[in-house]
Amino acid sequence: MMEHQDLLQQLVQVLQDSSIGASFINPPPRGGRLTGGADENVERILESLRGIPTGRRHLAYGNGCFAIGCYSEAAAVYLELLVEEPGNHVARFNLGLAYSRLKRPEDAVKEFSQVLEAESGLAQAYYQRGNAYDDLTEPEIAIGDYETAISLDPDYLRAHYNRGIVLAKVGRHQEAVDQFGKVIGLRPDLANAYLNRGASQDELGRHEQGIADYTEALRLDPDNVNARFNRARTYYYLDRVDDAIEDYTEVVRLRPDDAEAFNNRGLAFDSLQDYQRALEDYRVAASLQPDFAEVFNNRGAALEAMGENEAAMTEYIAAAKAAPDFAVAYFNAARLCSKLGDLEQCLKNLQVAENLEPGWREEAAEDEHLSWVLEMVELKEKKNQ
Repeated sequence: MMEHQDLLQQLVQVLQDSSIGASFINPPPRGGRLTGGADENVERILESLRGIPTGRRHLAYGNGCFAIGCYSEAAAVYLELLVEEPGNHVARFNLGLAYSRLKRPEDAVKEFSQVLEAESGLAQAYYQRGNAYDDLTEPEIAIGDYETAISLDPDYLRAHYNRGIVLAKVGRHQEAVDQFGKVIGLRPDLANAYLNRGASQDELGRHEQGIADYTEALRLDPDNVNARFNRARTYYYLDRVDDAIEDYTEVVRLRPDDAEAFNNRGLAFDSLQDYQRALEDYRVAASLQPDFAEVFNNRGAALEAMGENEAAMTEYIAAAKAAPDFAVAYFNAARLCSKLGDLEQCLKNLQVAENLEPGWREEAAEDEHLSWVLEMVELKEKKNQ
């Protein structure tokens, strides 16, 4: 018995020292688990407790399982405790967390709701239920739960942060900007708060403010690859191509498997008419993501600009094959067919583009290589009439 109690005490101490908690779990954000040696200590203690008949029938044991990512085992412990003591709201709250990690958000909502029926002032239960509603794609309910958590605990940083994330997700970007401003007020050194505020500034068309936020995120965290990617994309939009290339170069250094970054840097080189470097970036992007239709289309455009029309046509066809609903690939193929004098294929491709996205015919009427084809078709139709 003494060995059992000693092991439990050791486990409680590790959980407290690592801020997981031996009562209500204080989980790391969205999927994190113990690392850095603490996880090995927990695993060792749990293994010893498994050899004791009553070793698993304790809240700390369930919390230890949760801390190292054994969520199914943790849930089983909490359920057993609730059979013996249905009013154990700590076990029920922790069970809700385990269900969230097990991708069972409906069950998580039920558990957190039962907790709140008994303890309506528990801010963390509203926050965690908000996360579960977010996982259920019920963003407005999630926002409401985050608001309640904040009303109960005005400095609840995670609730402020996640409310901003969900507001942006549903397109309420001005509110998201304001919300991340509150997050920054609580934690001025939180780089991702600036990153996310910058993204909403971009969505609102405030691109310079977006760049300023991304830049501050990078000052706080120079390896924040998402902030650098977003800033690069905004630089390109503002025609600051050299700045975009510099940022995309750093992105692919930090994240060498980022096909989109290679593709986007290729577009930047393309805009400078540096087609060889653009083609090299498109090649890498295609090797990383073989079904990346936009890469094939962009490579086709670069080859066409270099006068390599047959190779360009091969790329447009590859883009359409990779994504049969990619209207721009058919439009580009139609335009190139017109240049090559293949009017039958030109019209076929143009019709597909129009069927996929009505409006391409108007675009064609403004294109130097397609406008005359449409005029010829109209004349032919009038003649037949």
